[in-house]
Amino acid sequence: MAEVVLTTDRTMMSNHHGKEFLGFGATGVPLLMPEKMWMYLFAPKIKNHNGLPAQAPYGMRKIEAVLQDAGIDAKIVDPAHLKKHLSDAKVLMFSHHDYFGFGPPSSTFASLFQTDPLNARSFCRLIESEEVREAKRRGAIFIAGGPSAWQWKYREEERKKWGIDTVVEGEGEKIVVPLVKKALEGEKLPEWVEAHPRRDAPDISEIPLIKAPSVNGLVEVSRGCPRGCKFCSVTLRPFRHIPLEKIEKEILVNVNGGVQDGVLLAEDVLLYGQESIYPRADRVLPLVEMAKRHYRRVVFSHMSIAAMVYSERKERLISRITEVLLDENQKFWGAEIGVETGSPRLAEKIMPAKAKPFKTSEWPELVLEAVGVMEDNNVIPAMTLIAGLPEETEDDVLRTIELVEDLGDFRGLIVPLFFVPMGMLDDRDWFTRYKMSDVHMELLRACLTHGIKQAKNILDIYLQGYWYGPILRGGLSFFLKRVESAARKHGYLRENTAMHRKSSIGERRDGETRYVGGEVGGEEMHGRDREGAAAEA
Repeated sequence: MAEVVLTTDRTMMSNHHGKEFLGFGATGVPLLMPEKMWMYLFAPKIKNHNGLPAQAPYGMRKIEAVLQDAGIDAKIVDPAHLKKHLSDAKVLMFSHHDYFGFGPPSSTFASLFQTDPLNARSFCRLIESEEVREAKRRGAIFIAGGPSAWQWKYREEERKKWGIDTVVEGEGEKIVVPLVKKALEGEKLPEWVEAHPRRDAPDISEIPLIKAPSVNGLVEVSRGCPRGCKFCSVTLRPFRHIPLEKIEKEILVNVNGGVQDGVLLAEDVLLYGQESIYPRADRVLPLVEMAKRHYRRVVFSHMSIAAMVYSERKERLISRITEVLLDENQKFWGAEIGVETGSPRLAEKIMPAKAKPFKTSEWPELVLEAVGVMEDNNVIPAMTLIAGLPEETEDDVLRTIELVEDLGDFRGLIVPLFFVPMGMLDDRDWFTRYKMSDVHMELLRACLTHGIKQAKNILDIYLQGYWYGPILRGGLSFFLKRVESAARKHGYLRENTAMHRKSSIGERRDGETRYVGGEVGGEEMHGRDREGAAAEA
């Protein structure tokens, strides 16, 4: 048995039926149907071999790898099989994307329904389980980390009650090995270790290769982001790109482990290989082509509106990616896309470089143009909005509602999230349902009405090609019907489900797609040269 065991709860240690987006269901509040049904639909049990999961969260695989490379006996263990692996463990490490449900999706649902989301409940059950308590009684050192480590600052009482010896916040590759070695040698650990976003950020040579498959074949291609949105902590980190040969080695780890489909991970995959906000086809296409050689289906974790519009105008990059990806095995591709607001005024204040190399005043038109690009290329995204941003006015929310209405029948999901104080805005106050105005409620109605309708439309293509598709489709259809019924009962749906126009999204003429906004003329956009725009970003 391993000296160091890494684990997390079931909502994280799941491949979500091979569909990464279904994992967002674990951020919801388990109402309308039994919690076991929620777990089956959104976080089914993962296959394992003697308690070692066939797939595990990608970030945990990185920490497992860096510890093993340092000669430490460390293994990721399925939470359902901890008992047989904790008898000799000296260190138990936890990771999570959302320990207490404070993240934007979870906190939105928790605030609206005044109860803990599924992921927070699941983690609580794990850390209060008898096998974890017994490990603490035997003297095991508990270390908590991962993307949501910051949440322990708000749960000091639980940290002490559950015996968390150390919390590690930030990128862990450079700091976790000496910390674990101290724990194994019996040295006292600091209660909190915060990796500086610059000084402690690992360079490419210090980021290890995963040694076992990641959940849904997820492989990192870049870290950091150059756009500097004030609400995002990722922008505080340096922008780095993983070389193609390293990415391919990790993809092969997944494929050889039986994972057929994959996710390319970055804050904006279209900026792969770039130091600025200008996508280049000669950097992105080789990445996509290489991934598609090995994976049956390939999707992106994130793309940006501005990068989509710029790259399609300049080099038809989105269309060329589609030509590579779509075949008899793959009928669509997707990504999470941050829209955040429909108000140019608010965008200028909280995400001034989000529209670069275009003007922030053009933001709503850029979103509509990007939607036209996606429609023509079978891209089905999940687009996020943020309600309650600092300095937001009623007019800003109205502009966002107008943008949602303009999306009409666009085949994608639009998810409104409550503001969570992170990044450069971590000193601001949380946005909760008590701060919601009538226009905020109308925004939620518009998004929910659009979302239920489009979720029904998406289900068939989303589950196409999976043997269990008809079974899962039945469960998800039942779930959607319950949501729709409850939403209508409480007045959360708009009666006019057709919403507004769609004419501004783009149109085909003479076999060619023409988009709002015209052409990009080389590097000259709105009187700025490339270096000037990049410097502002």
